[in-house]
Amino acid sequence: MGKSTLFNRLTEKRDAIVDPTSGVTRDRHYGYSEWNGRAFSVIDTGGYTEGTDDVFEKKIAEQVSLALDEATSFIFMVDVTTGITDFDLAIAKLLRRTKKPVFVAANKTDTGSLIPQASEFYSFGLGDVFPISSASGSGSGELLDALVASFHEGEADRNEGIPRIAVIGKPNVGKSSLVNALLNEERNIVNEEAGTTRDSVHSRYNAYGFDFILMDTAGIRKKKKVHENIEFYSVLRSIKAIEESDVCIFMIDATEGMQKQDLGIYYMIEKAKKGMVFLVNKWDLVEKDHKTMDDFKSEIFKRIAPFTDVPVIFTSTVTKQRLHKTLETALEVYKNRAQKIKTSKLNEALLPDIEHNPPPAHKGKYIRIKYIMQIPTHVPTFAFFCNLPQYVREPYKRFIENKLRQHFSLHGVPVRLFFRKK
Repeated sequence: MGKSTLFNRLTEKRDAIVDPTSGVTRDRHYGYSEWNGRAFSVIDTGGYTEGTDDVFEKKIAEQVSLALDEATSFIFMVDVTTGITDFDLAIAKLLRRTKKPVFVAANKTDTGSLIPQASEFYSFGLGDVFPISSASGSGSGELLDALVASFHEGEADRNEGIPRIAVIGKPNVGKSSLVNALLNEERNIVNEEAGTTRDSVHSRYNAYGFDFILMDTAGIRKKKKVHENIEFYSVLRSIKAIEESDVCIFMIDATEGMQKQDLGIYYMIEKAKKGMVFLVNKWDLVEKDHKTMDDFKSEIFKRIAPFTDVPVIFTSTVTKQRLHKTLETALEVYKNRAQKIKTSKLNEALLPDIEHNPPPAHKGKYIRIKYIMQIPTHVPTFAFFCNLPQYVREPYKRFIENKLRQHFSLHGVPVRLFFRKK
């Protein structure tokens, strides 16, 4: 029907399976999107069906129901070319029970002549209907405007201002063992079976001069392995932990190296613009020489390029090697992420570099960057005011970011750069 196409458009990726056959999406897809300055998670659910011979039907229906419990707002996609179906009525019935904001997206409204056909979906009683085309993107702006307007600010947190550090990684990499070693107690159940931790666990750590909230998350499985409802629930909780954290301690298994699944988790953290510390666990099990550590770091940086300004620490939760350094580094990254750089210092540091290496001219037009300032957001964000912002290309943006990192301590922190008309 187009859910996966819309998901890919929102997340600016092509992660979801896209196929014209109804019900192709069997597993869940997760990503981050941003609209009007509001960042949010997007879940592409399996198509909801009833009364078919599909062996996946029950599992899909169960996980859709679970998503209804976990999500805060819903985009209910329907097809203007087929009209209201029995499946649509069943989903509408579920959505009416949630008492949460629902936005009906009448997909495949590719031409103006089809817009009147979208009006029949008002009969669901779910509010406004938004005619869209997930393929071309038409109408999606109005849909997203209404969606982000429905987001409400969370209740005041009694731990507001205390750093939140999440332990993230795929199953069986040693996350719970790390938390137990740090807390010096068996707070979480540790088991050799992958995926033992079913929910994220929050612990206040206040010792040895440290004070922060430590979050142990469920292992993020490969999507094709998320079969049980409880596993789907765990993945949702892991995504929430990333969202709620300030810094993620991202654990990798030293005996396996940086794998594709690790890279997927890294992209989730980087897209959310969270502070990051790579923690390579089980280092005691690796045969080493004087070059092993450097080679391992180089391989990580090669996989995550172009953002490579991130700390990498090698540890073993069994020997408790470098665990204190892990906490120190995570809190340093937190300070880097929270810092506010004065406008005068930004301009004094960067304008000489820009003048010495200006942006390449575009079709004979010269780009002049005149002024720089940090935008007051939770994510380190910098605005560069210039005469022709549309002509600043990615290689020059990377050059600017590298210069920014040279002058200011942004180790472990993804940043955002905006080029605006002066």
